[in-house]
Amino acid sequence: MCLPLKEVLDMDIQSKPSQPHWYERCVQPCVAELLGSALFIFIGCLSVVEDTGGTGRLQPALAHGLALGLTVAVLGDISGGHLNPAVSLAMWLVGGLNITMLIPYWLCQLCGGMMGAGLAKAVAASERYINASGGAFSSITADEQIPAVLVGEITMTTFLILVACMGAVNGRTKTPLAPFCIGFTVTVNILAGGGVSGACMNPARAFGPALVANYWDYHWVYWVGPMVAALLVSVLVRLLLGDRTTRLLLK
Repeated sequence: MCLPLKEVLDMDIQSKPSQPHWYERCVQPCVAELLGSALFIFIGCLSVVEDTGGTGRLQPALAHGLALGLTVAVLGDISGGHLNPAVSLAMWLVGGLNITMLIPYWLCQLCGGMMGAGLAKAVAASERYINASGGAFSSITADEQIPAVLVGEITMTTFLILVACMGAVNGRTKTPLAPFCIGFTVTVNILAGGGVSGACMNPARAFGPALVANYWDYHWVYWVGPMVAALLVSVLVRLLLGDRTTRLLLK
């Protein structure tokens, strides 16, 4: 029995997967990156400013790691949960982000960093805020420290971005536990390397409090280190560690 042409066309239309709305493709991810960056950096800055109990690096490490893991878990399906310009750069280079979204992501992450740092300033006690430079990174006191700090930032950010790319993009190693793996990586990096460089690993995390607190000493280090790490990880994944859809050579 032959179906009427109209029914055949309707069935054909229904069988084709509908494309996401432009709002879900373009606007929602940017909103998620803005909100996620603001919340993460608010918690991060506040954990540094309010660390008055003599816990050393433990309080900032747990606060940063848990806040990042939870935020990525909640918002990851909308934007990928990058919350970090270096992560976004690496994701684009390994094929996990469309190039048209790279600059919007960066702008949203930096604006989120400013918002989060501003909220931290609004709720923190003025004296503690000033003593902690608003949660901005101030571990460098002399030019002689720059090589160690730069190497530390490159290495720790490489670890973080490698976990993000392999856990969220690479087909063979992708895992639903990626958000928590990312959060744990931040925690162990801060515990291990917080005394070396502050363990920033995120230009947006450095930029927000630096702008709000007007503290720019050696600020460039916290951009160069993570961005170099993004390039290193993209080379590793594209040439050596990626699966066949990600790897460029020896497929």
